[in-house]
Amino acid sequence: MDFEDTHEEAAFRMRVRQFLDAHAERRASGAPQGYRTGQEEPGALPRAKAWQALKARHGFAALSWPLEWGGAGASPIEQVIYAQEESNYQVPRGFFEIGLGMCIPTLCTWGSAAQRERFTGPAIRGEEIWCQLFSEPAAGSDLAGLKTRARADGDHWVINGQKIWTSGAHYADWGIIVTRTDPTLPKHEGLTFFFLDMKSPGIEVRPIKQISGASHFNEVYFTDVRVPDQQRLGKVGDGWRVSLTTLMNERLAVGEAPGPDFTEIFALVRATTLDEGPALDNAAIRDKLADWYVRAQGLKYTKFRTMTALSRGATPGPEASIGKLVSASKLQEIAAFGMDLLGMRGLLMEPDEVPMKAFFQQALLYSPALRIAGGTDEILRNIIAERVLGLPADPRPDKGVPFNQIPTGKR
Repeated sequence: MDFEDTHEEAAFRMRVRQFLDAHAERRASGAPQGYRTGQEEPGALPRAKAWQALKARHGFAALSWPLEWGGAGASPIEQVIYAQEESNYQVPRGFFEIGLGMCIPTLCTWGSAAQRERFTGPAIRGEEIWCQLFSEPAAGSDLAGLKTRARADGDHWVINGQKIWTSGAHYADWGIIVTRTDPTLPKHEGLTFFFLDMKSPGIEVRPIKQISGASHFNEVYFTDVRVPDQQRLGKVGDGWRVSLTTLMNERLAVGEAPGPDFTEIFALVRATTLDEGPALDNAAIRDKLADWYVRAQGLKYTKFRTMTALSRGATPGPEASIGKLVSASKLQEIAAFGMDLLGMRGLLMEPDEVPMKAFFQQALLYSPALRIAGGTDEILRNIIAERVLGLPADPRPDKGVPFNQIPTGKR
């Protein structure tokens, strides 16, 4: 494992810092940077579009995409370096990660040259935003169990059904969607993949109010929505294979959980005095801190392994699944402990009334979602068990059974 930048990587890192210093405000040490920080603030979307356009003009958008996709053709490690450096600055985030991380790479992989030429530029420049229409009320972790139907009608398809937990659907311009086109085939074989205009007649987006007060997710209903066949990605019935392209990109795009992490909880402990004295002198608290520090360092060096592989031009292993599995649960534990440490102040959500601008309170509300989004803990454990450790796969009673013959529990 190599912890140092090469000469070329160090030069690129310096160029990134010079760009960020010239155009963005450096984030104060210890300043909260949580999940979708600032996305709900007034004017956040126009600011994000302006920042994305600026990055594109300076060649820092879609860094690792190939030139034929409209990217910069840079190495994957250069994309990692840029992300590392940008995290130190106050810049708008949360609007383009799904489109640039999952949707457009899928379109570029399976679409035509004309489609790449039409859609990649506006996405890179922040002019168009994409969403991912996968999960359904009865098909979350088991994506292949989806029921949204697409029926052929001449040179169009007519879509009816419902999707849920769709991030950004309320401001998205385009979306990718996987549908069931043949229920007589086994569930993984009767799917077809499309991209569609989110302003199409028959699409209704209903925001889901979250416990934090935000509304990042949505229910999306489709009633006789017509989609041209030319917006199909892959062959009819090949939607699962296309979906895997999106899901593999999602593992890298979701990555590890945001803060608060060890640095923030350690700072809170140091600033807290209990009835018996400084919190840092409490043996039980020191034991928790030690455990979180070890896990944080394990994640750090596991990520370094991924970075080393990228730097050498190799394909990383299962580190993305391991990182998300560990970091999401660690975040939830740290957030809960931070609130306990604050005592009665832990009940307050007003940023100006509690330490770190209510960072731990906000994190406790959004942390459960991060153990579901991008692969639940159970799914990630199965991936690690079966594909890394070589353990036997779970029994699959629905394997090879036509989808319309799988019992659903309804009489």
